[in-house]
Amino acid sequence: QVQLVESGGGEVQAGGSLRLSCVGSGHSFSKDVMAWFRQAPGKEREFVAGVSWSGTISDYSDSVKDRFAISRDNTGNTIHLQMNSLKPEDTAVYSCASGWQRSPWVVMTGSAEYETWGQGTQVTVSS
Repeated sequence: QVQLVESGGGEVQAGGSLRLSCVGSGHSFSKDVMAWFRQAPGKEREFVAGVSWSGTISDYSDSVKDRFAISRDNTGNTIHLQMNSLKPEDTAVYSCASGWQRSPWVVMTGSAEYETWGQGTQVTVSS
């Protein structure tokens, strides 16, 4: 059974930091992009950050660029999202996703391009 399990969510004050982790199992993720999406109440799910199967190519949404950093460990099945300078508008459920990397140079940003999803972890940033 293919699974992605997120951890590390919680509540933090504005300006603080959190580190999310996602561990995959039941599948070889060696040719998959792994990414983070988030969904706030009443809003569409949006791409946050993604990393290529090699770990050498990453992409970020404009809203988190320069504040968040995605990384992938050597096993290839674990990613982390370091979130700094958090803002109340970052409050959302953050979900991990994986999908076959169609192009070696592109990290997909559309949710429809990802096949496997985790259950999500809540991040709440208070002002």
